[in-house]
Amino acid sequence: MSTVYRINSSDLHQFVQAIWLCAGSAAEEARLVADHLVAANLAGHDSHGVGMIPSYMASLAQGHLQLNQRPVVEKDAGAVLTLNARNGFGQVAAWEAMRLGIERAEKLGIAAVGLHHSHHIGRIGHWAEQCAAAGLVSFHFVNVMGDPMVAPFGGSDRRFGTNPFCAVFPRRNAKPLLLDFATSGIAYGKTRVAWNKGVEVAPGYLIDHQGQGTTQPGVMHQPPFGALLPFGLHKGYALATMCEILGGALSGGRTTHDATVQKESSAIFNCMTTIILNPDAFDAPAMQDEAEAFIAWVKRSPQSGEAPIQVPGEWEEANREARERSGIPLDATSWQQICQAAKQAGMPEDALNTFRAMAG
Repeated sequence: MSTVYRINSSDLHQFVQAIWLCAGSAAEEARLVADHLVAANLAGHDSHGVGMIPSYMASLAQGHLQLNQRPVVEKDAGAVLTLNARNGFGQVAAWEAMRLGIERAEKLGIAAVGLHHSHHIGRIGHWAEQCAAAGLVSFHFVNVMGDPMVAPFGGSDRRFGTNPFCAVFPRRNAKPLLLDFATSGIAYGKTRVAWNKGVEVAPGYLIDHQGQGTTQPGVMHQPPFGALLPFGLHKGYALATMCEILGGALSGGRTTHDATVQKESSAIFNCMTTIILNPDAFDAPAMQDEAEAFIAWVKRSPQSGEAPIQVPGEWEEANREARERSGIPLDATSWQQICQAAKQAGMPEDALNTFRAMAG
């Protein structure tokens, strides 16, 4: 088992921002990337947090990730926008796409935004939360373009990405209801976290290169490669298929097939189609009361164990409260990889040593 450090979220944010400033990002880009990655860790999704930095740095070195790109609007059809991220940071592109979509939905009642050719857009719930903060409902369909990791139901090798689905509902006096999950049983990044910690994953999530079930996360990180499995057997596979088509093809981007599969690349490219709804456009004056009545009804069910009944989004909120108090946990291997990425970015040794001390 690897040593685990606890790092203050504000200090970690400063470190991440400094890494990308050293790499060449403009100040706003460095801040948006740091905002997103640290927020993912705070929410408990370490798979999409600061542990992604080494992968991003490798993608930059390979010429895939393009710094200081802003998405361009390729088509404006009023309630529908299509944006090309031009291989720029997804943390910038998705933020801008949601900003534009929110403006349209507030004006028109509904908006759809297609975002394509974006470098990794990270935790999709972050973008749903951006919509919910404006009082809007949103649905997100995402594909991982040309980066197969998941086997189809009935198949034995990797054919498509982890293809997340996300939805959010803003509540009147509480945190929003937030559904955000990969259509694979676990996210690829969770296998990275397990591998770095030297632990196995639970049964039922992975197969090896021969199509046999395994609990060893290394099959996703070193040859011969295995594959993730979709959640819920045929149901997860079917939803992953719809995310591939609705997120990849409909957005103006591409799907995964012979012509798009990447060879020996550290890059992760996403396409996302987002539907944003303004609840005020509906004739539903009792909407919030009905939502709260349902939540209260569900929570009155007698508990079957010690864990409380939660609604979507409460797990993340509990993690935020705990990690703001006690710090963000990072295993020693991931921390060493992040520090090495900072060195690759050109961070001076004295500055890097100051940040290294955060884990002391």
